[in-house]
Amino acid sequence: MAVAVKSKKKLSIRDFSKPSEQLAHVDPEDLYPLPPPYDKVEEQPGFKRLSEEAKRKYEATLDDTMVVNIPKPKDKEEEDKLVRQFVSGLEKLFSPENNWTFLQPLTLSMEHCARCQTCIKDCPIYEASGYNDIYRPTYRSEILRRLYFKYVKGGGGWWKKFNNGDIELNWTLVSRLLELSYRCTLCRRCAQSCPIGVDNGQISHDLRKLFSCEMELAAKDLHEKGTIQQLTVGSSTGMNALVVKDNCEFIDEDMEERTGIKVETVWDKEGADVLLIHNAGEFLAWPDNPGAFALILQEMGISWTLSSEIAGYDGVNYGLFYDDVQLARIAMRHYEIAEKLKVKKILMGECGHLTKAMGVVGDRLTQATPRENAMAFLDGVVFSGKLKLDPSRNDFPVTLHDPCNMVRSMGIVEPQRRVLRHIAPKFREMHPHGVRNYCCGGGSGWAIMSQNNFLDWRIQVSGRKKFEQILNAFADEDPGAETPKYVCAPCSNCKGQIRDLFDYYGAKEKSGLYYGGLIELVVNAMVDIKGRFIDWEIM
Repeated sequence: MAVAVKSKKKLSIRDFSKPSEQLAHVDPEDLYPLPPPYDKVEEQPGFKRLSEEAKRKYEATLDDTMVVNIPKPKDKEEEDKLVRQFVSGLEKLFSPENNWTFLQPLTLSMEHCARCQTCIKDCPIYEASGYNDIYRPTYRSEILRRLYFKYVKGGGGWWKKFNNGDIELNWTLVSRLLELSYRCTLCRRCAQSCPIGVDNGQISHDLRKLFSCEMELAAKDLHEKGTIQQLTVGSSTGMNALVVKDNCEFIDEDMEERTGIKVETVWDKEGADVLLIHNAGEFLAWPDNPGAFALILQEMGISWTLSSEIAGYDGVNYGLFYDDVQLARIAMRHYEIAEKLKVKKILMGECGHLTKAMGVVGDRLTQATPRENAMAFLDGVVFSGKLKLDPSRNDFPVTLHDPCNMVRSMGIVEPQRRVLRHIAPKFREMHPHGVRNYCCGGGSGWAIMSQNNFLDWRIQVSGRKKFEQILNAFADEDPGAETPKYVCAPCSNCKGQIRDLFDYYGAKEKSGLYYGGLIELVVNAMVDIKGRFIDWEIM
């Protein structure tokens, strides 16, 4: 049965190829109201429009924002060349030699969609935008599906065109389709609701891969500042090993001062039980997190180490979001470092895409050193009996955000909940939660993207559902800032998006909303530390 969802912006698939100044637009009144005190549209930050200079320089005819910044071709000859490249990439996308990793699910998603639209009610972007048709998960998928039957499958005459739909292929379509592939967070909530398993998130991912591998077109934050910088400098943050070591010295000193326990980060220790790999953003933005891991490992008596080799101290793998080749290069680097250090296992820090890239997708490349997710590790720590924990130290309201890659894609649901139920007496769930969670709105690398006016778009549109969820989770508490409320978000990418949400709406000052990881709550509950580890004044 088809699902009836009212759409304010109906677009035909054929509209996608028709040149126009702008295909779709989101008005502030299209966005559903947030709970108080964020329900007054006139009091919310404005949605900045793209500059005229940006429109002149880049392809900006899709919607109100840009992520990829696609240079405009200088003439028709260059346009035609780019279209031919796209067709070549399309053919490779459906060949086992070039897409052996995900060919089967992609082909199944192309050939078996029933067009029932069951999935669209599960997309937070589609809903938050006021059901703008261009953000419907099946819209971009149907465009690729028509191209697949026309250029890859071929043949069939008029009946095949009638049955599968026809579409004009031109530069307008190609450039818009590239941008549109970056209007999906790859959260795969829609795939979860599909009765036959069609995966629109996978389709968006493989579109990004086509553009990156065949046409060298990708979001700069993921490619140049992301995987390239990680493989050449050592980290997607731009930090080399010397800078990271300096940061860790300061973190160790701060941990001792705040907890009364001397902490020492270990580097390049051969034969350690554990190689700990963080999302390197933690060292810069959330140093309490690597500091807490160092303290816990030390207090548990676990032999551990960090690696100072290129990419060894940064578990980020942005290839997961746009390019399987780049993913493989980084994943193999991590595994080689673990083998060189002869560690027994890799402990993956609190990061969803780190965990998925290193813990699942990387298994398609090699049988690597065993890996353990941070949630399972902390579950073992808390219930080992080796640490003295006093749950009353976490005497404030706590809710849990479920990172999409870790929870929905990997099924790591219960360990973090067992920990929270044990150490946080005021823990409450968001609704829905677990594998039915909503994306933070910064998934697929968006949390590091703020160029042009994209920050406005990802906060007001893609992050809207998550912000509403957080506010509703604390609806039974004092709504003001007098009562601190903690959002446990055990993923660096998600923390970046939640930070931007709170900053954008002034949620700390208005509602007393704070955020952090899971391990900080564990350390805060430790009886043997002096004072409180979670300090609202410095968060």
